[in-house]
Amino acid sequence: MTFISCTDVVKVYRLGQVEISALRGLSLTVEKGEIIAIMGPSGSGKTTLLNIVGGLDRATAGTVMVGDVSLGFTPIPQLVNYRRKVVGHIFQTLNLIPTLTAKENVELPMIANKVGRGERDARAEELLSIVDLADRMRHKPDELSGGEQQRVAIACALANDPPILLADEPTGELDSETSKIIIDYLLQINKRFGKTIVMVTHNPLVAAATERILRIEDGVIVASYTPADLESDAEGRAISYVEKLRYRINKLKKELDSLDRKIKRGQISGDEYVEERLRLKAAIRGLEDEMHRHGA
Repeated sequence: MTFISCTDVVKVYRLGQVEISALRGLSLTVEKGEIIAIMGPSGSGKTTLLNIVGGLDRATAGTVMVGDVSLGFTPIPQLVNYRRKVVGHIFQTLNLIPTLTAKENVELPMIANKVGRGERDARAEELLSIVDLADRMRHKPDELSGGEQQRVAIACALANDPPILLADEPTGELDSETSKIIIDYLLQINKRFGKTIVMVTHNPLVAAATERILRIEDGVIVASYTPADLESDAEGRAISYVEKLRYRINKLKKELDSLDRKIKRGQISGDEYVEERLRLKAAIRGLEDEMHRHGA
């Protein structure tokens, strides 16, 4: 069941007399309970997209639906309620209050949501236990490691039990070992509690742990593929990430050749041919750019 739907979304920022288009007619859907990764170069619109879906910003044009809520027409008071109850945000910069303990930080979203003292006390302890920080709940952020702080941030995002988690580079400041720990926690939360998770990342290994990867460039989605598309070569051998990308590109090029044959045989219409060819070319371009980013 589609839970998040963006259709022809445009976002334009004005800087004095200058207009900057962050999103240029972007469309995507996310199923309920799905965990996806969004990848793309800096400035491609990834964070803008999360902010719009999270109710922190509004689209200039287009439609954004989360469940049966249309974010473009939601009044400000209802939008505040949406941010408190429907989405949980996990930021790279953490946003933890340095003078509060881990437990007090987790309680803050519940205080804003007018949850009673006893209930929020019990839930904060439960959430910190879920992320294996029961013995660190009295510690302040600067007494915790980077990975522990990010786990507190995950607990904070879950405080009001939102159905959606939006994670913006949740492992951006962490080493590879700690990044894997954080992603494992997000995967557990996705499976155990059925949370829908949309995660922005530059890390291909992080993206490969999700169910689906979307590639965004210049404010539009140019490719969509699953980690399974990149798992092995034709003989089933384990291969490197760059080799996986190359294998996927070759597979898409074969689909292009097949498409050319179909149009020559009159098996598809001209409109179908153009639409599918543009989709395949955009997907190939996105994967090639990812290869170039890794020096291939």
